[in-house]
Amino acid sequence: MGYNRFLCECFLDGLALIQDRRYAGVMIQTDNIEVIKAIQDSSSTISNPTLIRQIHQLLTNVELWVLQHIPKEINKITDCIAKMVFNTRQGLKVFKEIPKKVLISSSDAKATQGARTFNIKSYGAIADGRTDNRKAFLRAWMDACDQKGVSIVYIPKGVYMLGSVEFAGPCRGVTMFFMKGDLRAPRGAFLNVETWLGFRYVDNLIMKGGGTFDGQGQSAWPFNQCHKNNNCQTLPISVKFDFVTNSRIKSIRSIHSKNAHFSFFGCTNINISNVELLAPDYSPNTDGIKMGSSSNIRISYSKISTGDDCIAILSDTSNIDISNVYCGPGHGISIGSLGKYTNEKNVNGVSVRKCTLNGTDNGIRIKSWESPISITASNFLFQDIFMYNVRNPIIIDQTYCPHPPCNRQTASHVQIRDVTYRNIFGTSSSEIAVSMQCSKKFPCKNIVMTDIKFGHHGTKKSLKSYCSYVNGRFFGRQYPPPCF
Repeated sequence: MGYNRFLCECFLDGLALIQDRRYAGVMIQTDNIEVIKAIQDSSSTISNPTLIRQIHQLLTNVELWVLQHIPKEINKITDCIAKMVFNTRQGLKVFKEIPKKVLISSSDAKATQGARTFNIKSYGAIADGRTDNRKAFLRAWMDACDQKGVSIVYIPKGVYMLGSVEFAGPCRGVTMFFMKGDLRAPRGAFLNVETWLGFRYVDNLIMKGGGTFDGQGQSAWPFNQCHKNNNCQTLPISVKFDFVTNSRIKSIRSIHSKNAHFSFFGCTNINISNVELLAPDYSPNTDGIKMGSSSNIRISYSKISTGDDCIAILSDTSNIDISNVYCGPGHGISIGSLGKYTNEKNVNGVSVRKCTLNGTDNGIRIKSWESPISITASNFLFQDIFMYNVRNPIIIDQTYCPHPPCNRQTASHVQIRDVTYRNIFGTSSSEIAVSMQCSKKFPCKNIVMTDIKFGHHGTKKSLKSYCSYVNGRFFGRQYPPPCF
């Protein structure tokens, strides 16, 4: 069985409309060049299993992204992919011809062989959206966690209300949290609860299935006082992962979180893909993904629309790779804030690539407080990033003070160094597209900027750069002109 070339040709037809890279994101990626070339060189039918898998992944990502974000002038791609590949009999026939072993990753296929399933309904869970199912979920988890080999906690379709609960390990084998249904948090603030759902001390956790975490944040946001008080009592995080290792989270939605959607602490080797995290722009402190004291975290092919940072990278975090993420609305992708608490540790090795930011307050941001806490934030790469109508596209702020007045003890002691910005482009909604306010005591070192180009959103106003205490170099086109 093969993949009909005609279904791929429509993608190539529309590709010519966006060759100038005005609409970046997952549409055009350098790692797709070989796939596109293979389509062009093929005969009427494509039969190579590896190529079939690559084409299917490419078309899936393109279809999802186009439907949500691409302007109407290139709806030709949308119509072709949506109708021919997914919504018509011909498209479905071709889709069904793709071998299942191609569509399922080898690791997941291996993981599900011989697995034992623990259906939460067998433990008395009721999908009426009102009954608290904590006991049923916890018993199903404990039995699955105690199972050697592979076990699946299965949540069938339906809406399950669930109070605050912790799913703890260590478990005796691989544990899959397979969500076909939706989990709903209780209404209200619950100011004395830090987390709605927690996963702790679990190795080899797989979370997937297409289900939704609904935090019902609308009922809690009015109780958030953090815009008035830096030491406020916070609302519960929707899903918190503590000391979780060697795990995968994919094809999951989280909506209307009371606080952050996903939080990671003390985690290692986590792969997050195809997740959708949604909250309105006015929702307070609803960060999409927050991480601290964690390493080797990969986030890809996801959409994050929130009222705070799409992704926040905090103290003692290293080797973070973010790619093909759509962010907006929200406060952008942030490293920090840093330097607020004693015993903070260095942040090292962050890569943000092939991402799209649309209508966000900030684009890519590094921020630290004015305090004597000394750490280093280094080895960052921001590359191939498209921004549309972003207020502060590129920003380093070492005088961070979200709710004045702040306790400004001294110039920031956070040393920022070895930061590369490469091929960053789009439109700015403010006249200052590049702002780097570094520390007087610890100036930013080795800031490298290559091919930066922004226009003012909706007007022909000239853009500016603003810098203080920056040591760096620049190459290629630069607009606005560099300020160091």
